[in-house]
Amino acid sequence: MSESEKVFRLLVINPGSTSTKVSLFDNEKLLFEHSLFHDAPVLLKFPHVNDQMPFRYGVIMDMLKEEGIDPKSIDVFVGRGGSACTQPGGVTVIDEKLYDDTVAAVGGSEHPAKLGVMLAWQFSKEFGKPSYTLNPTNVDEYSDLARLTGIKGVYRVSHSHVLNQKAVAEAHAKKLGKKYEDCNFIVAHIDGGITVSAHDHGRMVDGNMGADGEGAFTPTRIGSVPVLSMLEYVEKHSVKEAKLLCARSGGFVSLFGTSDSDKIHALVEAGDKKASLVWNTMIYQVCKMIGEMSAVLCGKVDGILLTGGLMRFNDVKEWIEKRCGFIAPISVYPGEMEQEALAYAALDVLRGEKTAMKYSGKNVWDGFEGIDL
Repeated sequence: MSESEKVFRLLVINPGSTSTKVSLFDNEKLLFEHSLFHDAPVLLKFPHVNDQMPFRYGVIMDMLKEEGIDPKSIDVFVGRGGSACTQPGGVTVIDEKLYDDTVAAVGGSEHPAKLGVMLAWQFSKEFGKPSYTLNPTNVDEYSDLARLTGIKGVYRVSHSHVLNQKAVAEAHAKKLGKKYEDCNFIVAHIDGGITVSAHDHGRMVDGNMGADGEGAFTPTRIGSVPVLSMLEYVEKHSVKEAKLLCARSGGFVSLFGTSDSDKIHALVEAGDKKASLVWNTMIYQVCKMIGEMSAVLCGKVDGILLTGGLMRFNDVKEWIEKRCGFIAPISVYPGEMEQEALAYAALDVLRGEKTAMKYSGKNVWDGFEGIDL
């Protein structure tokens, strides 16, 4: 039997800020998929993102037991990733160096997506099977104009929902009868975290650092806050608390005590003034981000693509169409395409159709060439 005819069983692990999505595939056939919700107050019991590992590992093992799946029957473990050194786009082997750098968050971002690499590696070690990641949150294709800040030695880097954004952009280009590399898109991933990015002919050249306190506030994140106001907050509280607000305890969690968007939206539908103001402000801020990215692409935009879990609410699209419809046609891809993207990329490697990259342990970008900044 050739590799193309062999049936491979793949477990795809995708941790998010408020959930762990787990899918089991036999080749391209999806056997089951579970999105296991974790309310922010539960996750906040863990002092550090890394401390969530035993909890999320146990949740996955319990789910496999309920489904009657022996982990030994799985051929490959595929995890979403992030937090290591910046990487080029594509499939990467998860090895000990990538695991260690992910644990240490050498890339500077503590996004829960990092747990995908850590969990896949743990399964890989325990059951003796390979593990891979694809387009982690730290894929870096930024232009130099997107990097520089007004502080010497402080730079903007790519911390985004790269995996889903690229998968959605490639799918939409195909629907248009074009290649991703021939199009310009603005892609907005709107969920527990919100990132909006500009895709210029197959490269994600700019976007917001969602888990770093940039962009719209979200169910779990503070978004952009005036620097002096943040410094005043730190003086009264602590740097540790401020960092927690950036990625895990801001947004809805700070304002309502929960990251459950269904609960907040139910209040909006019931006419609650506080919930309506907060919800509509969040979408208003997303619209501003889309406007910024349209300027990055010089107004030459083939489509605005809306994706992520919050696109299950129709008013999100309505608000964005009202404010941004003049820029380009708007298309909605509810949820995400991450599970399939992760599985199919690993399948290509298993079948010998693609070669997985090895993690270099070095950042893609290491300074402006010939310029001391």
